[in-house]
Amino acid sequence: MEEHRIPTSGKSAGSVPPKTARLSAVTNEEVERQLGGRTRDIRLNGELSRLFSERTWPQMSKIIRAWMIWVIVLDVLTLCLNTLLLPAGTVMSMLLPASILPPAAVTVAVVFREQRAAWLQATVLLVGVFFILVSVALVGVATGGEFYERHLTIMLFVAVTAIVIFPVPLRWAMVIGAYAIGIYLVFQLTNPDIEPGSALAGTLFFASGIGATLVARRTATILAHKTFLLELRDRSRLADLSDANARLELLARTDPLTGVANRRSMMETLDACWQEAGDSGGAAILMCDIDDFKCLNDSLGHAEGDRGLVKVAGIIQSSLRDDRDQVARYGGEEFLVLLPNADKHAACAVGETIRKRVEAASLPNPLSRVMPNITLSIGLAATEQCQSISAAHLQRQADEALYSAKVQGRNQVVAHADTERRAPRSEID
Repeated sequence: MEEHRIPTSGKSAGSVPPKTARLSAVTNEEVERQLGGRTRDIRLNGELSRLFSERTWPQMSKIIRAWMIWVIVLDVLTLCLNTLLLPAGTVMSMLLPASILPPAAVTVAVVFREQRAAWLQATVLLVGVFFILVSVALVGVATGGEFYERHLTIMLFVAVTAIVIFPVPLRWAMVIGAYAIGIYLVFQLTNPDIEPGSALAGTLFFASGIGATLVARRTATILAHKTFLLELRDRSRLADLSDANARLELLARTDPLTGVANRRSMMETLDACWQEAGDSGGAAILMCDIDDFKCLNDSLGHAEGDRGLVKVAGIIQSSLRDDRDQVARYGGEEFLVLLPNADKHAACAVGETIRKRVEAASLPNPLSRVMPNITLSIGLAATEQCQSISAAHLQRQADEALYSAKVQGRNQVVAHADTERRAPRSEID
């Protein structure tokens, strides 16, 4: 049987909610595996790492750019304050090393305005932070005296803030920590005011602090990864739930035997069609009824009758003009066809195509009063403006035309003509 199209207007049988973005089966398995183990063992690799990077990029770029602006402002304010408080010679010794910081920070901020390759982001950020830390340290080294130790401590503070604030991979943060400790150790070893032993002791002290900061940062990173994995799992479950709801919705609007829309779905489609048509759109309705269907069930059994219904539904579906035309099983052996933007002539053409194809299919109905095959009687009604008549009234007109087709001998298409007599459904089998 041909594949059945299902109404898509309004809340019809085929209106399926859009699916939530779905992960691959392999990625879903990896998410479950990671969440099923210990939290401290969570590691994002491959596709999960890429997804996490895409998810966190906007926040990361904003934080990094804001930090770069902060260090530039801090650098400028410090120089301005020193200009007011310190001798001119001291200030002049600070200018050259302090001038290294702004270009480095600006370069990083510009690069992080848009997402680039991970290796490029890492290179620019780590090189930029290195020059920023060196700039802060050199200000103290060039000035000497009390500023030597003070600016090395400030440099460590700047590094720690970067480690804590930057939502970057842990290895990037570890490199920044190594920069800070290395710069501190090198300049302290060359500090004429302290002994090498004191320089090493101070370096170990600050290294332990940075190490503790990196451990805390690792914990925060793992928790962020776990939160991300939980979001992915919830997204997958939501997608499954949406699919299940869509299938239930589809089942509720589909005739289980023939696969076309059911009566409820068609009524909603009619209402939607009338609302969308306005004053300019017309429509036609075909009421199609299998002739002597009771005889078919009595002679060949209900299983053969069901088979005939399925075949007829497929023939009607394949005879429609395009996806705008809709068919529904209206009840029993009767089908309703909606033809939007069709006049009486176009509706008659579609009706005749359906009738001839059903007859040509030679589906058995040995006790039929027409011929020993299944045939259709079709009544149609059309309107040039949907707003000039209700859908229910147009449907009644098509039903009256169907009665006329039955009275006139069955196996024919009859357009609506005003008539007063209307037969009950039990008389038009």
